[in-house]
Amino acid sequence: MQIETMYFSEEKWHYENESIQNKSDVDLVLIFGATDVLEKNIHYTFFAKQYKNAQIIGGSSAGNVLGAKVSDKDVVATAISLDKGYIKTSIIDFTQEDDFNSISQNLVANLPDEDLKSIFIISDGLNMNGTALAHNVNKMKPNTLITGGLAGDDARFEKTLVIANDDAKNNRVVAIGFYGSGLHVSSGCYSGWDEFGAERIITKSVGNVVYEIDNEPALELYKKYLGDEAKNLPGSGLHFPLSIKQNEKDENYLIRTLLAVNETENSMTFAGDVYEGYIAKLMKTNIDGLIDGSELAAKDIHKANENTALGLVVSCVGRKLVMRDLTDEELEIIEDTIGSNVTLTGFYSYGELAPFSDKIKSCELHNQTMTLTVIYED
Repeated sequence: MQIETMYFSEEKWHYENESIQNKSDVDLVLIFGATDVLEKNIHYTFFAKQYKNAQIIGGSSAGNVLGAKVSDKDVVATAISLDKGYIKTSIIDFTQEDDFNSISQNLVANLPDEDLKSIFIISDGLNMNGTALAHNVNKMKPNTLITGGLAGDDARFEKTLVIANDDAKNNRVVAIGFYGSGLHVSSGCYSGWDEFGAERIITKSVGNVVYEIDNEPALELYKKYLGDEAKNLPGSGLHFPLSIKQNEKDENYLIRTLLAVNETENSMTFAGDVYEGYIAKLMKTNIDGLIDGSELAAKDIHKANENTALGLVVSCVGRKLVMRDLTDEELEIIEDTIGSNVTLTGFYSYGELAPFSDKIKSCELHNQTMTLTVIYED
């Protein structure tokens, strides 16, 4: 495997690391960047000419990962040339009238099973139901490691874009299949938030909107816990996400970030479905815990030894907004843990797709979570 990295600055691309002599050998170029820059639609054309045989894939972000830092550049790119493995992609453009279950199933069904090692998904972050996406790709590829994320738009939540062998567009989802007997892929996933308060039951919800918790109006109960912070809703909700799990025996919980509140209905809208009957607890910020969570996610990764490896980072915009200047620390600790031979690239997202661990293949939609996928060859 060979990898080279680039960034866009002063209206042109610059190599941070140029190591691939024959550009026609490049299999995949990953691009992540600011929405307003990507929608100028100059980047796909540039890379299609530079890397004539590559799949050109990417999306808008709430922060671009380039190495062990959040890049201050508008757009970053990573070119990957596999020695023995190969790439296949599946791309679907959709409308809001389409059935998200069918879209999600068809997305991965289009990828052949033979030699398939893993799938990485990038989706429109505002117009796709991320919960339906995760559940349905699991149905179609239950034994395949599936990771990825929902495209971001900084903290604006106005428009998200996906590049998939074409100019950047919204209402699009793409799956990248990584193939080859010599490919090795592992993933890690960890949050680092602290739970507090009593366990509660979600007693009324529809999709990602929660109306009642313990048969009480959801927003009223949430405000009681937040105290003075309640006056800053929904913004302060980033610091107080919700953990949900199916039952007491469930060792793993999902995190849901608050997106909006409805004072009239006393309801709360989260960045992912919240199910009736699930156990819920509030969570609070623990900066040290968030950074430690990134280390634990990296420790879940099987070591790539000294091989050149690709590290795909998808973390949450909420973590970035909470951590602020300390955001780079969670990337630095990942590099320290898995080794500098792993080139990190990725984005801060509106939702992270990953299993809880390599032992649990089922992909889930996460919020406020650091996820990491490492790919290397024999």
